Amino acid sequence: MTQLSTKPYLVRAIYDWCCDSGLTPYLAVKVDSKTRVPMSFVKDGEIVISLGVDAVKDLHLGSDYISCDARFGGVAHAVIVPLDAVAGIFAKESGQGLVFPTGESAPVVASGEARDINSPKSDSPSPTRPKPSKPHLRIVK
Repeated sequence: MTQLSTKPYLVRAIYDWCCDSGLTPYLAVKVDSKTRVPMSFVKDGEIVISLGVDAVKDLHLGSDYISCDARFGGVAHAVIVPLDAVAGIFAKESGQGLVFPTGESAPVVASGEARDINSPKSDSPSPTRPKPSKPHLRIVK
């Protein structure tokens, strides 16, 4: 019997928790050749996508990929993200969520502040993931 990945279930759970809590779910993505996102918004091989109800249309949180129409700089783009490319999902307002480190099967629970970074590349530094004010990471098994 093949064991199913917990990742799609955990992504959907954090998404639902954000929505139920009145928070904005953000998806951190490591962009690769299979990822379909507007490349002008990719910085250092990563992009953060708002999955808020006002920011996306036709959201599909599947077992193999996440797809939607998302607005970047006010323009709608078709987005397709394989689950393997998902680096984490978190609440914009609190930074709480899960981070999926490369090469590890267990996600990391993160908390801290997150900033809206769905803006084009700029010379000013802009983090692609939330930076907790106090490091607070816990491995979930």
